[in-house]
Amino acid sequence: MTKETENFGSNLRFLCDRHGSISNICRKIKINRQQFNKYLSGLHLPSVQNQRQIANHFGISPSILSIEPEEFRMLMEGNYFYAMDALRNAAKMTAFLEAALVDDKADGDGYLGIYDRYQYSSIYKGKILRSAYCIYKNGDFLQHYYIERFPSFDRPSKADYVFKYHGFTIPLAGRVFSVDFEAVQKNEMTFGIYAPVQRSAKNFMFGITSGIAATMLRPPYATKVAMHFRTHGMLKRDNLSRVTTLDTGDPSIPSEVLQFLNSDEMSPRV
Repeated sequence: MTKETENFGSNLRFLCDRHGSISNICRKIKINRQQFNKYLSGLHLPSVQNQRQIANHFGISPSILSIEPEEFRMLMEGNYFYAMDALRNAAKMTAFLEAALVDDKADGDGYLGIYDRYQYSSIYKGKILRSAYCIYKNGDFLQHYYIERFPSFDRPSKADYVFKYHGFTIPLAGRVFSVDFEAVQKNEMTFGIYAPVQRSAKNFMFGITSGIAATMLRPPYATKVAMHFRTHGMLKRDNLSRVTTLDTGDPSIPSEVLQFLNSDEMSPRV
């Protein structure tokens, strides 16, 4: 049993547990129940065609079915992934994305992967927030999710606040646009625009993000953001272990990030 086969079986069981009768699922996707049971048990990995049929039934990309179960559940929890997928397939959103991506679909693959995301914290003043950010492909579109974690002052190993964002990534005219929704409190929408920059062997995206909650109990904000590319793939446990707030003098923060965050390049234009 390979790790990919084991992950696929675990993730498929998770999906089936949330979608009722396995017999109904098999009938709709036209796969033999006995064969489907082998997929569920993790004994067999479906053919490419069957993986596509299963993924299409659940409204996700085939590649996502083989990621680590913990990360798969994080994507799916609270039906938030399905809400994003419903939005993506809405007629008006589809028309917008198709128009925006018509020239850049082929170039978008260059942005896929895992990033360290840095910004000054609005909650812990003077601290730099490092979150884990992932851009992945779902069908023809790029989507992303990222995790913020704010450690407790009394017990730094514990988190007082955790925020999770899911959204769309739109590469356009050499820039990267993002729109996402916070999935824990479910009341905040954020927007970002970034430009890719390569410094020596390091790849960054520098830009700004702004956000506003559904009510004015949480005021709107805008801040500079730096993203440092780390590796390809989906988020794993070791990526999440790096999510925290840092002092500005922390040596793990790239000097390029500090230079950007501490510059005055957000001066208003006249």
